[in-house]
Amino acid sequence: MPKLPPTPRPPDNRPKARLPRGFRDTAAAEMRALDGMLARIRDVYELYGFDGLRTPSFEFTEALGKFLPDQERPNAGVFSLQDDDEQWLSLRYDLTAPLARHVAENFDALPKPYRGYRVGAVWRNEKPGPGRFREFTQFDADTVGTDNPAADAEICMLAADALEAVGVPRGSYRMRVSNRKLLDGLLEAAGLLAADTPEGANQRLIVMRAIDKLDRLGVEGVTLLLGAGRKDESGDFTMGAKLAPEQIARIVAFVTTPVAERSATLTALTELVGKTETGAQGVTELTAMAANWDALGFGLDRIVIDPSIVRGLEYYTGAVFEAELTFTAKGEDGIAQRFGSVGGGGRYDGLVARFRDTPVPATGFSIGVSRLYDALAALGKIGTDAQVAPVVVLVLDKPRIADSQILAQSLRAAGIRAECYLGTAGMKPQMKYADRRGAPCVVIQGEDERARGEVTIKDLAEGSRAAAAIADHAAWKDARPAQISVPVAEMVATVQSILAHRLSQRM
Repeated sequence: MPKLPPTPRPPDNRPKARLPRGFRDTAAAEMRALDGMLARIRDVYELYGFDGLRTPSFEFTEALGKFLPDQERPNAGVFSLQDDDEQWLSLRYDLTAPLARHVAENFDALPKPYRGYRVGAVWRNEKPGPGRFREFTQFDADTVGTDNPAADAEICMLAADALEAVGVPRGSYRMRVSNRKLLDGLLEAAGLLAADTPEGANQRLIVMRAIDKLDRLGVEGVTLLLGAGRKDESGDFTMGAKLAPEQIARIVAFVTTPVAERSATLTALTELVGKTETGAQGVTELTAMAANWDALGFGLDRIVIDPSIVRGLEYYTGAVFEAELTFTAKGEDGIAQRFGSVGGGGRYDGLVARFRDTPVPATGFSIGVSRLYDALAALGKIGTDAQVAPVVVLVLDKPRIADSQILAQSLRAAGIRAECYLGTAGMKPQMKYADRRGAPCVVIQGEDERARGEVTIKDLAEGSRAAAAIADHAAWKDARPAQISVPVAEMVATVQSILAHRLSQRM
């Protein structure tokens, strides 16, 4: 007997099957649920009259503004490369900078105000961590070309309606709204250094970053950051803004202003910002926004004025807002967690103007898709209306596979997801395959069924439940749980009945 050749070993330089750090795959079930969630958000945006826009993944790096890398660090914050013209391109860091470029490039052709939405992946070359990825999805809506506070008010209402449309109950979220002009007026009234000096700009940036940490560090932590600085649990020290005690007290009073009736909140803020022109503008704009919410029935259970909201990005120039989820849910470790912010935005009147010599006011809101998805999963809102796995038509007679394919096609024609088994295994492995696919049922037509003009339909979920209650194989064979033979003409109706029963159990 001839000796078989040895099995060849794979080369040592074969690639490893692995993901880069900070990236993830998305499986079919999550894709379907995400698509459903995004479709509901899109429906709300389009009801408000916003039009979709798709921008390319790459932009010229200079178009990204503050994220422009220097020559020594071409990938600082963004993923960048040089094209064949030796120009720097970067994967988009967010969806707002590409919008600003698009509006500036097509300014004369676009209606003003321009109302648009965008959804897509963005990339950040930053250190990944738990729940923090280098690639993630955002869903934005923006109004460009008007400084009317009604546009800011509408964006807040749009965001609130979108959250409810995807299944976040009223009372489980709130839109928190403020205005950067309030903070600017407060800092001016408190006697901080002028914002148009390098020292003053740096001091104000430290103050804004400190206020932005109020939810995480509390009043005590923010007070330390407004003063000499704060040492965290690891021993790292963060330099503070070095403000005087009376300045710190005024800022703390501002960010802890009670969230009450809007008129009362606005009155308290008016006193804190003093007689500064900038602060008065902020109060006037918020008052106009509040009038819109009151007129349209968006009460305090949906939108509140909260001066602790400053937003971290430096380009916001007026109204700022954040969508916060207020419910708690147990994580995988069993510990209750609060999801907090799932989106935010504000007025950015200077971003489009970077490309033009004229002011172009704009306001917008961005939803963090992954964070919202996780929150909906915790609420039990994911998967209840997701499309079921396909019905699997088994193939018992391989030369007659076309007959099985015809059965599958009949199911598809009725709008039922269906597939014909296209492997080469026998009956038992085909059943295991259907189980792994999560199929609600299988359709079987052997020689006997074909002669009678019938099919056998097995409800896999009901079969599993019934089989668990049967003691021995003989009893199982005699009972033939959740299995029925019907004429081919009744196959579609029978499968539809099984699917409807399964859906009713999941709701």
